[in-house]
Amino acid sequence: MSYADTILPEFDQEMASTRKVLERVPEDKWDWKCHPKSNTIGWNANHVAEIPGWVEGSLFQDAWDFAPVDGPKYEFPTFRTRQEVLDFFDKNVATARKAIQEVKDEELGKMWSLLQAGEVIVTLPKGAVVRSFVLNHLIHHRAHICVYLRLNDIPVPGMYGPSGDEG
Repeated sequence: MSYADTILPEFDQEMASTRKVLERVPEDKWDWKCHPKSNTIGWNANHVAEIPGWVEGSLFQDAWDFAPVDGPKYEFPTFRTRQEVLDFFDKNVATARKAIQEVKDEELGKMWSLLQAGEVIVTLPKGAVVRSFVLNHLIHHRAHICVYLRLNDIPVPGMYGPSGDEG
């Protein structure tokens, strides 16, 4: 069984659940946050939408320096509407899915590193990057959005069965 055969069912399920959450992000609360140290619901929506876009680079490159000393820093997306976020998310999911289908299994044991100004933050096998740096990271921030939805009395969609709002 290939890597794609093992990870794509989970990937597809998590992306479908994530899209349901993003569909509920209220535009009139884009700048809302639950605490001064927290990010806004809009920031979290943008971040969740961008994360699948990291799959292709992590599978086909050996490192990503998001703040290179001699180059431009990575810029986080700053979309202001739900539809912009959903379009960006859908594009990133399609690109990620294609990369997962195309990567050769022998590439997955090779190491990949996340760098900041040339300094290594984390190094993982490429196969683990999709689960850890992408899926787990996305689920973490998706959970923030779900809490924000709940705190604003917006029904939380079910993901692993019905939610408390869906009975």
